[in-house]
Amino acid sequence: MNEPNPSSCSHDCSSCGADCPSRSGEPESLLAPANPLSRIGKVIGVVSGKGGVGKSLVTGLLSVLMRRAEYRVAILDADITGPSVPKMFGVHERARGDENGILPALTKTGIEMMSVNLLLENDTDPVVWRGPIIAGTVKQFWTDVIWNDVDYMFVDMPPGTGDVPLTVFQSLPLDGIIIVTSPQELVSMIVQKAAKMAELMNIPVLGAVENMSYAVCPDCGKQIPVFGESHLDAVAEQYGFPVLGRIPIDPKLAAACDRGMIELFEGEWLGGAARKIESL
Repeated sequence: MNEPNPSSCSHDCSSCGADCPSRSGEPESLLAPANPLSRIGKVIGVVSGKGGVGKSLVTGLLSVLMRRAEYRVAILDADITGPSVPKMFGVHERARGDENGILPALTKTGIEMMSVNLLLENDTDPVVWRGPIIAGTVKQFWTDVIWNDVDYMFVDMPPGTGDVPLTVFQSLPLDGIIIVTSPQELVSMIVQKAAKMAELMNIPVLGAVENMSYAVCPDCGKQIPVFGESHLDAVAEQYGFPVLGRIPIDPKLAAACDRGMIELFEGEWLGGAARKIESL
């Protein structure tokens, strides 16, 4: 079989004997190879169509739960311009590397982590980069970092459906995504955008998690829907994925994240999500 010559291609397969993706009818894979020294099991994306709904929080909580179940866990922080994962875990050391690649940082309980904040001189330095550079950095976190025998990797994605989410969907072998939302009616539209993008990219939606779902009255224990009644169940039923958990507005949880102590949190809000991931 002749080798394809792109410069002389007429795009008429009927008169061509070259062996190329166009002739076979199969699209060329855009998946990026991981570092040869990496060993990575399941890869889960944590996504949302808008910012501020708690993707990083859900990423952190799920990582802690899976680590407590004695799995080897990693977090790839793909939110380059708004990285918050290192602060939640109290990780301030700089990432190191050698001739084989970049070595991820470790949390107190042994969760591997890579974030742009581990490469900056100061945590508060802004990342003022254009989209292609940001997307390329996320791809390098996959190809250049040496991830050591990881059972579950969580990818904390930036909001929206732009360069970085597209890069993650195309370049990383995602086994599924979890959509994070909040109770406001407007957010149901955002959930649908994320679900439709996953459908376009042939990535399964494992389910949805609602953050800031309610507050608990300290006197009577009643759940109060601060932001109104949730519309997530209807959207989830429409698109055929389950609601995996609801996280309340909890000052203790917020304080634990602010102090870099998320690994000490107490709560069973995401037990269903952890079981869903484990079933993969």
